[in-house]
Amino acid sequence: MKKTLLCGCLWALTFVPAQAQIGLSNSLEQAIDKALEKSAVVKNQHYDIKKLELQRKGVLNTYLPRVEGTAMYAYLDNRLTVDVPTYSTFWGAELFEGKSSFDNSAQAFHAGLTAKVPLFTGMQVPNGAKALQQKIEGTEYLLASQKDDIIKEVISSFDQISLLNQADKLIKESEIRLDKETQRVEKAISLGLAIPYDRDKIKYASLELNSKKVESRGNRKVLYQKIRYLTDYSDQEIESVHYELTPYLIQESGLSSSEKQELKALESFKTALDYLLKKEKGTFLPTVGAFAGLSYTSLFDINASSNATVLGVQKEIDLKLNELTISPNWMFGVALKWEIFSGLERKHKVEEAQINIAQMQTKIDDTKEKLDLLLNHNFSKYEVLLEKIAIAEQQEKIANNNLTMAIKQYQQGLITVSERLEAENDIYKAALNKVNTLIEQRMSAIETITTTGQLTNYLSKNN
Repeated sequence: MKKTLLCGCLWALTFVPAQAQIGLSNSLEQAIDKALEKSAVVKNQHYDIKKLELQRKGVLNTYLPRVEGTAMYAYLDNRLTVDVPTYSTFWGAELFEGKSSFDNSAQAFHAGLTAKVPLFTGMQVPNGAKALQQKIEGTEYLLASQKDDIIKEVISSFDQISLLNQADKLIKESEIRLDKETQRVEKAISLGLAIPYDRDKIKYASLELNSKKVESRGNRKVLYQKIRYLTDYSDQEIESVHYELTPYLIQESGLSSSEKQELKALESFKTALDYLLKKEKGTFLPTVGAFAGLSYTSLFDINASSNATVLGVQKEIDLKLNELTISPNWMFGVALKWEIFSGLERKHKVEEAQINIAQMQTKIDDTKEKLDLLLNHNFSKYEVLLEKIAIAEQQEKIANNNLTMAIKQYQQGLITVSERLEAENDIYKAALNKVNTLIEQRMSAIETITTTGQLTNYLSKNN
């Protein structure tokens, strides 16, 4: 048994380059590229990254000056009432006796430009921008992981088509052999050398083959629909994808989950939370900004009228002023704002940020352990399936030899029709099992490599 497994593994090694790469034919690589291009998940992830980049630019744009322009026109109409304490002169005259009212009107115009720019924000702006940059990097890692899933799904779908092709081939070969057996039995029945039971058993086996054909057609239809969804390929384009179904071999040395995209994404998100904590601590510092302004202000067509009492004599006063203008009015300065106490709001936000960091670190540690377990599980499964390929190869050879022998022995009348059909069924199951085991091995190899986050590096083109 050990000899058999060793030979099988050596047989498998002949199919894969020494550098343990996953070979892709041109047609399969094009299908993968098309799926990555078409994927709505990938597109939305790209949009998320673009939004984060815009948010980061928006934070950095805080350092750009804000320039505002204002213009205002107003018409003023009011009544001014003045009541000054009465003053008696030495000669007996009363000054400012009673109240005086003034009816006023004027027009006003104001226009100005103001520029403001922050000079120091307590490091809130740079730390906020760095946090968003880390979030962008984490999202890019998640995007790479999603691409790996799409690659795996495309390869798996086309491998399943290869399995169906093998099943159809086996069914066709069995149909040819059973047709020959049917003709031989019919002739033997006519000569009295066989009974109708043998013919019915063969007919029953043929119906089972028809059932398998119907099942294969249904599975193929579903697979084609899935691939059309993944790649937008037509049926002709799907059928144009060809490659040799060979094992994928990987080496245990150097396998590590430390480069897994989900783990690196979590680490980036934790770094982002570190920067957010620094940003929150920056709120305890003052903010400093500079400002400058230029304005034009004018009052014109100013009128004031009143019936005022002066020295006991009531007189009508009518005052006019053509213009009162301030221009240009330049203003430069620096302003400081420092929130000394905020009702513990900032303290609570800092504590919340620290809790978020602790949660993320716990998640990172847990993910590391899970990924290590998953890597060991996937590689163990890969090794088992690699050995099972060798076993399946031997089973197919034995089943094929048994079929050849059964055909001869049945023709010589040494075995029953049931034994003959059992050998037919065995070769179908053994051949299909070999292909199915090979496909499972390929998927286990891809899953193992995916757990390391290095799938793209393992892919190579086979012309």
